[in-house]
Amino acid sequence: MKMGSCVRASASAMLRGVLATALMATSALAFATDGIAQLRQFVAATPSAEGEFEQTVLAQSGRKPQQASGHFAYARPGRFNWEYERPYRQILIGDGVNLWTWDPDLNQVTVRAMGDALGATPAAILFGSGELDEGFVLTEGGKEGELAWVEARPRQADSGFESLRIGLQGGQLRRMEMRDNFGQTTLIRFTRLAPNPQLATDRFRFVPPSGADVIGDAAAPAR
Repeated sequence: MKMGSCVRASASAMLRGVLATALMATSALAFATDGIAQLRQFVAATPSAEGEFEQTVLAQSGRKPQQASGHFAYARPGRFNWEYERPYRQILIGDGVNLWTWDPDLNQVTVRAMGDALGATPAAILFGSGELDEGFVLTEGGKEGELAWVEARPRQADSGFESLRIGLQGGQLRRMEMRDNFGQTTLIRFTRLAPNPQLATDRFRFVPPSGADVIGDAAAPAR
């Protein structure tokens, strides 16, 4: 992640810059106030995390919102475990090479290449390489209550979504709001976010259960 920095003209100013950098790395990124700075700091200082989420999907047709919740963990680049617990169980696992989707009720597994799955999608903000500017154009979204918002628009026309809003507070990710090309809006609220925990590598591995219907071909993960 590239972060802008100002050239300091005096020794005292340089010292303040060094101290600020050290404190940002150890105190939940308390110095950033605008959304883009907070997002850049979060991505740079949080290569891994785990937590819980609540998701609401709003259809353009006005039908009843669809709600879901679960937990997640990630370790960039490309490794994540995103598990829906309610209203029904579904597990998405990225092993760095493949994206696996398992529906236990149907015992059906879908696998596709990670690069094709992430691309310049909202998931790339959390799980991608961390190079935000490669996939997105970032603009300030203003403040709403305690949250500072960032507007992220994909550089790729075939990303599958129109816009993404990211809400941060105190240098931590709190919200995501995504609008896809069909007018559907997905709202995600993040809770119990733990930055840089010790994560077992087997959380990002997936072996299709015996008897599962597997759709797609998996590439062998790098060792």
